[in-house]
Amino acid sequence: MTPNRRSVLAFGLVAIAGPALAHHGWSWAEGEQMTLTGTIQKISMAPPHPMLMVEAQGKLWQVDLGNPSQTERSGFRGDSAKPGDQVTALGNRHLDKEKAHMKAVRITIAGKNYDMYPERIRTN
Repeated sequence: MTPNRRSVLAFGLVAIAGPALAHHGWSWAEGEQMTLTGTIQKISMAPPHPMLMVEAQGKLWQVDLGNPSQTERSGFRGDSAKPGDQVTALGNRHLDKEKAHMKAVRITIAGKNYDMYPERIRTN
């Protein structure tokens, strides 16, 4: 492969992977954790990460769960809850306060905890 083709290929890979890597890290979220309590409107278990749409504080929040394997290890599956169920999410809110979006480290439904990122849980 010529040097020019390698450069074009490398640029293309960075252009594709860059946004995905930025989105899936924690850099877009605040360091402090918050608790959000509301009603599940929708559950999606689709890759790249499962998520809940939660009605809370007069807004529709996107609550990202762990990646599919982390979410499964937590015990949460698509049939663990349904729209209309109450949920409490502990996690990190998006840095942009205009966005009703958070990444959950734990969700609680009907008294059962599902720990997506147990090593990140801060309860003080």
